[in-house]
Amino acid sequence: MTLFVNHLTHIDASLWSPEHGLTGVSWHVDAELDGELGPDGMLFDFGEVKPWIKSRLDAGLDHTLLVPTEAAGIQVVDCAEGLCLRTQFPYRMEVRGPRQSFTLLPWPEITADRLAVHLSSELSRRPPAKVDTIRLRLRDEEIETAAYTYSHGLKHHTGNCQRIAHGHRSRLHIWRDGRRDAALEAQWAQALDASYLIHDEDLDTPFDEQPLDELSVAYQAAQGRFSLKLPRQRCHLLSTPTTIEHIAAWLADTIARDTGSRIRVQAFEGIDKGAMADAMPPATTHDDA
Repeated sequence: MTLFVNHLTHIDASLWSPEHGLTGVSWHVDAELDGELGPDGMLFDFGEVKPWIKSRLDAGLDHTLLVPTEAAGIQVVDCAEGLCLRTQFPYRMEVRGPRQSFTLLPWPEITADRLAVHLSSELSRRPPAKVDTIRLRLRDEEIETAAYTYSHGLKHHTGNCQRIAHGHRSRLHIWRDGRRDAALEAQWAQALDASYLIHDEDLDTPFDEQPLDELSVAYQAAQGRFSLKLPRQRCHLLSTPTTIEHIAAWLADTIARDTGSRIRVQAFEGIDKGAMADAMPPATTHDDA
């Protein structure tokens, strides 16, 4: 007998793509579980199995950087921080951090389908009582309007969001003067896609001392020391921590200034949560002289 549960949980992470570089991902997790019916006519108490699966995903690859170690130009070595990842294609990047902030996979590239098979095999090795086999499916959220991916790190976060290279795939809603503006949504989703968001105080040297083609970030967090170097064109610099609340406010302020319109932004952090912010265009002054 098989029990299936859709939307069991979700995974937020970043992965290194040989084609796109650093990319945020957010996947729904669906599960199928095989087992034998008990005397009560039930397979098992899913109220117990669901948190068992979720806890293992949370303690594993969730909020990590997924690295295909057999991709061209990938180098992973030990370092003082734990592990150091260096890449060559499609651009140069270096990430350093504690080992638990990386998930190393011996593949040339990472896909949701292959990762689901891998996770299913891992979970099925020692399943809960009365469960014989566990099969997972990872899938993108269905988004019919604008969507983008981003990566970031939150050094003050007490959980795994402090990891410097984790990310999300998110929808984006923008209202201009009270009406949804699909063109603005598409424009900003394209500008943000596969980007890295930086709090300016996390730059390891002042902005004007950074290399012209690169930005370097470093910080100490509860889990350890983290650092990252990326091409400057892949980054967006904020004057605040890159929480979803500040991202929404930054977008609203920036778009209001650029368009001269009243703007409302609903920004999502992955699948099911986000923040909304409003902004007015800067006041203009007139010289009567």
